[in-house]
Amino acid sequence: YTTASFYSPYTLYHTLYSELLFLSFTHRLYVVTWNVATAEPPDDVNSLLQLNSPKKPDLYVIGLQEVKAAPLKFVTDLAFEDSWSHLFMNTLAPLGYIKVSSIRMQGLLLLFFSKLEHVPFIRDIQVTYTRTGLYGYWGNKGGVSIRLSFYGHMLCFLNCHLTAHMNYASQRVDEFEYILDAQTFDTKNTPRILDHKVVFWFGDLNFRIEDHGMLFVRNCITSQRYNLLWSKDQLTMMKQKEATLQKFKEGPLDFQPSYKFDLHSDNYDTSGKKRKPAWCDRILWRKQLEDQEFYTSKMEYGISDHKPVIGIFRLELRKIYETPLVQVSAEGEWSADFDALITYSLLQTFPSSAWDWIGLYKVGFKSVSDYITYTWVKDYQVSFTDELFQVYVNKDEIPVLGGECVLCYYSSNLQCIVGISKPFKVSNILLLYFMHTS
Repeated sequence: YTTASFYSPYTLYHTLYSELLFLSFTHRLYVVTWNVATAEPPDDVNSLLQLNSPKKPDLYVIGLQEVKAAPLKFVTDLAFEDSWSHLFMNTLAPLGYIKVSSIRMQGLLLLFFSKLEHVPFIRDIQVTYTRTGLYGYWGNKGGVSIRLSFYGHMLCFLNCHLTAHMNYASQRVDEFEYILDAQTFDTKNTPRILDHKVVFWFGDLNFRIEDHGMLFVRNCITSQRYNLLWSKDQLTMMKQKEATLQKFKEGPLDFQPSYKFDLHSDNYDTSGKKRKPAWCDRILWRKQLEDQEFYTSKMEYGISDHKPVIGIFRLELRKIYETPLVQVSAEGEWSADFDALITYSLLQTFPSSAWDWIGLYKVGFKSVSDYITYTWVKDYQVSFTDELFQVYVNKDEIPVLGGECVLCYYSSNLQCIVGISKPFKVSNILLLYFMHTS
C-alpha cells in the first residue's frame, strides 16, 4: 500500500496487529440428534455423518436419546464404551477425529469429536447432567451437557429428552427451564449454560403439531408444503410467549417431520395408535452464528421410530490463542530395544501438576484413553532447565511392532490434552531383527 510510507514501522506494526485481532476464522460444526429407541447401532453411519462430503467438519457433536439402558447393560457400558460410542469412534478416528469428551445419563448420550489439530485448543472441559423423568430418580428424561473453551470462546452443548405426548407442551418448557437452572459449572465466568458465548440445544424435545388432523398433516408432508404446518408446531407456538425460548434460534423446518415411523420404513405410524407426525427432534442455538448451512432429517435410517436430524453450522470465531500450552517432542530413535526420551517445554503459564502425564498414541487414536503407554511428567523426569524438561519412557512399554505415533501432554487440572507432538516412527524391532539375520 502506498499509504504505508506515511507511518513509522512501529505504528504500522501495531495497526496491522490490531486488525489481525479482529480476524475471524471459520470452523464447521456438525450436530446430530437421534432418538435411537434402544436399537443397536446400524452397520454404517457414513451417510449420517456425510463422510463423503468434500467439506469436512472441524467438530462433530452427537446427541442420542433412548440408548439401551437396561441395568446390566448400563453397568457394562459404564465400565467400557457403549456400542454407539464405539461405532462413532471407529468411524471417525481413521479420518483424524478423536473423542474429546462424552457424558451419559441412562439413555441420554452426548459425544464431542474434534479434528486432532484443534485438540490442544479445547480446554476447560466440564460435563454435567440433570434428571427430570420419574421424579428425577431414573434418568429416562432430562439433559446432559458438555461445556468447553474452543480457542478461548466458551461453548456449551445441551442434549435433552423431554416429556412426551401432545398435551404436555408447557411441561416440556418447564423441564427445559429447570435444566437451565439446575446445571452449573465450576467456573467464575460461565457458571451457567446461558453464560456461554454459544449454546446449542438439541435432542428429542417432543414438541408436536397441534390442531391439524392426520389427513391434512400427511398431505402437507407428501406435497412438501411443510410451511403450512409451522404455525401449529408447539415449539414455534411456545416461542411466541416464552422469553427463555426466544433466546434461541432455529433453521426452517423445511424437511419431513422426524417422528413417528414404522421400523425399517419411510412410512409414518400405521399401528393402532397412528401417532401424528411431528418435528420432535430439533437443533437450536443461542448467539450469533455466521450461517447454518444445512438442517434436515436423514430418512435412510430405519432402526428407530425417529429419523436422525442433522445441522451443519459455520462458527465465525476469532482465535483468542493460537499457541498450545505445551510443546512436546520425541527425542532420537524410538524402539523397544532401549528407553526413550521425551522433551517438553511450557509455552504458557498454566496450572501444571505432578499428576500430569504424557501419553504415547498410535496415529489415528480414538480418544484420550486410547494410549499405548504413558509416563508421569514428574516421576520419570531425568533432566530439566528453566525452559526445557526431559522424561523417559521405559523400553518395556514401547510397542515391539512399532508404527507411526504421537505424544500427547495431558493436564490433570485442565482435564484435557494441551500439547501434541509431530508424528514420528517407532521402529519395528522384529522387522529389524529379521533384516539383520537374513
